[in-house]
Amino acid sequence: MDNLVVRRVMEQDFAACLDIESSSFPESEAAGPESLRIRIRDFPQGFYVAERNGRVIGQVNSGATDKQDITDEAFKQLIGHDPAGGNIVIFSLSVLPECRRHGVAARLLERFIMESRAMGKNNVLLLCKEHLVRYYARFGFLDSGVSASTHGGSVWHEMRLPLSD
Repeated sequence: MDNLVVRRVMEQDFAACLDIESSSFPESEAAGPESLRIRIRDFPQGFYVAERNGRVIGQVNSGATDKQDITDEAFKQLIGHDPAGGNIVIFSLSVLPECRRHGVAARLLERFIMESRAMGKNNVLLLCKEHLVRYYARFGFLDSGVSASTHGGSVWHEMRLPLSD
């Protein structure tokens, strides 16, 4: 794993990020090409990729807001995004299927949390399925319960990681 590099996204990572997204989520839940382009273009400081031997194999991307409600579907296209917002909201943490279970997602999440603190954010927020609640809890996220979101027709849990004391 020592040849894994986590870095900020670049425009040329778009195709790899789209491949990772589409291989990680059902079509009804995956971000489409336009959403990913917007996230790369408008908030690269909240978008990191994991690269091994020159190949992008994982990603984490986000938007920022002062709102507590993260169920707004339009926000996933950064409508209402405020780079100065106190909350940073993870939209996707995903890794190519053949590269999973090797700590790639953990390295991405650790870097993301560190950078979020450096940006002065108050909280990292995300929605996840029930089977991932314990995974995120390992990083200090608290489960706020079932979300009102019905994105992709699924049941989601709202998770919050407070960054300030």
